[in-house]
Amino acid sequence: MPAPAVAEAGTLPNPVGPLSETVLAALGTPPSGRSWPVFPQEAADPYGLDLHLALHVCYELHYRGFHGVNPEWEWNPELLRFRGALEYTFLTALRTDVPGGNDVSEAVGPLLVEPDDGDGLSRFLRDKGEWWQMREYFAHRSIYHLKEADPHAWVLPRLTGKAKAALVAVEFDEFGGGRADRMHSKLFADLLDGAGLDSSYLGYLDAVPAPALAVVNMMSMFGLHRALRGALVGHFAAAEITTAPAAKRMVAALRRLAADPACVRFYAEHVEADAVHEQVLRHDVLDDLLQREPHLAADVVFGVQATELVESRLAEHLMTNWAQARTSLLRPLP
Repeated sequence: MPAPAVAEAGTLPNPVGPLSETVLAALGTPPSGRSWPVFPQEAADPYGLDLHLALHVCYELHYRGFHGVNPEWEWNPELLRFRGALEYTFLTALRTDVPGGNDVSEAVGPLLVEPDDGDGLSRFLRDKGEWWQMREYFAHRSIYHLKEADPHAWVLPRLTGKAKAALVAVEFDEFGGGRADRMHSKLFADLLDGAGLDSSYLGYLDAVPAPALAVVNMMSMFGLHRALRGALVGHFAAAEITTAPAAKRMVAALRRLAADPACVRFYAEHVEADAVHEQVLRHDVLDDLLQREPHLAADVVFGVQATELVESRLAEHLMTNWAQARTSLLRPLP
């Protein structure tokens, strides 16, 4: 029998270094009366697995939590202080590693152009990808897609007017238009079952490397901080603009590989839905947000650029490993 499509909570992963060890050891104790070590600011790798696993575990307390972990840890001041240091390290690196600017049209414009001779990840999977590579790709993406659209919901109370109403409309589609069996997270769980993979919530948390966690952590960080609402909207716009063309290539790849219909269905849904969503986000959400709060333009640009950065780092990780015929995961799939 396949694993349940949606579990109430995740299972705690194993630590991979001092940062994740600190967080995970704390969560196994009562949420009070614990002394915390000084955060090793200069020694922490902002894109490393130890930092991103620790950060992901902290964020997950705001989503479904973990089996056996006291829910009061969600707002524990010492844990939040430690998480803040993790976030500062990651956010500082993102701001340093993107060009910046405040011209939203200049940042979004290139995303609207589909090159004829591109060589990105979805093109590789469409033309040359093998089934084992496709299954690994699914495992990487499962960390986000099994909670698809949840990180973006955090921004809704931070918006007003047309921007808020339009983003709610997009989220309504992401959550299946009121039908639980059509929620995108459920469709991805069905995809995992169709591919013979573990569809339990966070089932591959111990298997994915830092670049996959960084993609999801960035969304959570942007969503959970009101000060980063512009970055979250910029990220969401960038993601929706690029998803429909990539999903179309994934449909072609999966049909070439004779994949289970549930695998095709997930991406076919995104071809149509996200083509509409990108129009709504650009014209109704972004335009209205910037008309109301023009000072957020630089944050929107940052969100677009940071999305490109973390996605390119994940794609590079996958392609580098696959070029050497080795797994891109921390442990190979069965």
